Amino acid sequence: MTDLYPLRFQPIFRRYLWGGRRLGDDLNRPIGEGDDYAESWEVADHGDDQSVVACGPLAGVMLHDLVRDQGPSLLGRHHPQRQFPLLLKFLDAQRNLSVQVHPNDELARRLDPPDLGKTEAWIILARQPGAKIYAGWKRGFDRQAIEREITRGTVELCLHQFEPQVGGCVLLPAGVVHAIGAGLLIAEIQQASDTTYRVYDWNRLGKDGRPRELHIDEAIEAIDFETGPVTPQTPQPTDDPGCQRMASCDKFVLDRWQIDAPRSIGGDERCHILTVIDGAVVAVNDPADQPLVKGETWLVPASLGPLLITPQGEATLLDMYLP
Repeated sequence: MTDLYPLRFQPIFRRYLWGGRRLGDDLNRPIGEGDDYAESWEVADHGDDQSVVACGPLAGVMLHDLVRDQGPSLLGRHHPQRQFPLLLKFLDAQRNLSVQVHPNDELARRLDPPDLGKTEAWIILARQPGAKIYAGWKRGFDRQAIEREITRGTVELCLHQFEPQVGGCVLLPAGVVHAIGAGLLIAEIQQASDTTYRVYDWNRLGKDGRPRELHIDEAIEAIDFETGPVTPQTPQPTDDPGCQRMASCDKFVLDRWQIDAPRSIGGDERCHILTVIDGAVVAVNDPADQPLVKGETWLVPASLGPLLITPQGEATLLDMYLP
């Protein structure tokens, strides 16, 4: 059995009408021609959507196979898992995304095939002036009023909205209605799910000239009608200098490291997802033998213990892991 090491994966791209080219221009993802690159899945184990190791002795191996064959080494204290439980992606929103909601674990288990629920958190990497996030309900709207506006196709009247700041974090538990506004570049950590119910799509037409399908009945069952306005998280200090806790819930923890000297991350019997969002870093046991730069990610197996990371100048990383 091949020993594990910091794993880099080939990105999985999704192209939608709301995408653009910032995944390549800003985040160094290897996109091709076209201006509709909407999502880059960086760490994914969800059905046919599989991250594939990009380099080293395990090049070509799918993440799902690593979970199955090397689960204790990869996941540490969180073994066993039927799939890798987290999914990391980047999103380039050149238009408003649809207003949508995701089911919780209980509802998702009833699907055929069953899925995980989808709690997620966003880090704002870049924004154009006036770009907004829509999340949660305005105060003063009860369930009856919200359902009325959903069925009328005017749900935006109920949605809380705000202009986020670069570096800000938004935590969205399953059941919270939300939409990413045009002009935002986002890193998203979430449960490994792809179940989305579209509530409203701004009266747009798809490529076929028809309105895109809505999922009103499923959405109403999944919506948490008690969630008021969602606001950005307040970063919290940790015991590690240079590390802030951006979001924490029962599904994942999201930290942000800002470093200008070598630091060790991990070593807690957990698997860590490390993503560079500014600068570049190196690790001596990375078989790629080149810096991890902005937009690139390591999946650090639990068996490696503390990973010594050396920045090239100053660097900012996101560190995502199971609680």
